[in-house]
Amino acid sequence: MREQELILYRDLEDGELLHDMAWLMDHFMDEFYNAEDLAGLFYECIHRLLELAGNFGFHGNLWHCYLANLLVNNENSYSCGCEIRGAIDGTINEAALHDIKIFQEFYQYDFRPMTEKLGVPEFGLIEHYESSRQESKVYNTRICARICELAEKFCQNHTPDEMKDTLTEFYKEYGVGKFGLHKSFRIVHDESGVHIVPILNIAHVKLDDLVGYELPKQKLVENTEAFVSGRKANNCLLFGDAGTGKSSSIKAIANEYYDRGLRIIEVYKHQFQDLNEVITQIKNRNYRFIIYMDDLSFEEFEIEYKYLKAVIEGGLEKKPENILIYATSNRRHLIRENYSDKEEIREDMHTSDTVQEKLSLVYRFGVTIYFGKPDKKEFQHIVSVLAQRYGVEMEEEALLAEANKWELSHGGLSGRTAQQFIDYLLGK
Repeated sequence: MREQELILYRDLEDGELLHDMAWLMDHFMDEFYNAEDLAGLFYECIHRLLELAGNFGFHGNLWHCYLANLLVNNENSYSCGCEIRGAIDGTINEAALHDIKIFQEFYQYDFRPMTEKLGVPEFGLIEHYESSRQESKVYNTRICARICELAEKFCQNHTPDEMKDTLTEFYKEYGVGKFGLHKSFRIVHDESGVHIVPILNIAHVKLDDLVGYELPKQKLVENTEAFVSGRKANNCLLFGDAGTGKSSSIKAIANEYYDRGLRIIEVYKHQFQDLNEVITQIKNRNYRFIIYMDDLSFEEFEIEYKYLKAVIEGGLEKKPENILIYATSNRRHLIRENYSDKEEIREDMHTSDTVQEKLSLVYRFGVTIYFGKPDKKEFQHIVSVLAQRYGVEMEEEALLAEANKWELSHGGLSGRTAQQFIDYLLGK
């Protein structure tokens, strides 16, 4: 087999299994090697394919799913060029076709002589594998199903050109690598540097799940719609009372616009010094990225906000057009201010400079959206809608009376309190 001749698709994640299988294909008939050792390596490969199915949720022909997974995860000049945009021009297509020819040889390989020679009939387990109902530990259900479908389509492609077109269409629709196959990410900084790591389980919340707040949601949607459409858009600050749906709205945006290439990277306050490195890693990709900061606020002694100011605006390098910053906060001005900042006598001689320094961060968010606590009537409406949505069978008068008692001792009037009350009833 010709895996050593691959040009673009060389640095394959979990590529060791491919090399082992290719070696077996080349040497299983060689009398120089001990048949038991060859069979042992074959069983080891079957084991790894079954483990792959357990982690990724694959079904059907696991060997084909494995090969498809290698192709959709490999970030190279061809795959990254095709992500979101589709087919590209240039000589790079010849290199891609060369590699696809090799992968098609792996797809069309007949394992029957190997299984008979080595006495390993158990290979049949991975040719028609039925997965359990357990969710994938790596992909969401939708992406897992698409990769399995891609593996089946590859088998139907009669020529390398057809297989290449099928793969290119996948890159256009879903993207490539971690950014193509996942919605949301977090930052990890270890000894080897700054890494953008997928968040495997994001809440499947939609904007319609957030009862009320139509104007704030509309303002958020309009800004995000402009962003993903390639028009001018602003950094966005969602502020207001606790439990009013600010963070849920951001999660809903991630779900709503994933199909249009929107990705969200969650960054914590202590990671602001890594922002420049994060931006370097994503600025040349074809996706739209929202850098998301939840519950953002600073005490007077904290200086991390200075990193954020430089990233949003003010540095020499222009912020890439495919990146916006969305933040949520319970505090309108983000940085704690003291009355002493505005007193006439203080140690700092330049009063206005002190105030402006603390306000300058919030001024760099072009869109600010207020989420306020609902009044009693709005709270009761939220409870009624949620009760109907979740099938709570209870007289409305009794339901609202219990909800009023609940909010008095569980955080007051808010959408979060209403949801917690409904969860309490469902639990009973």
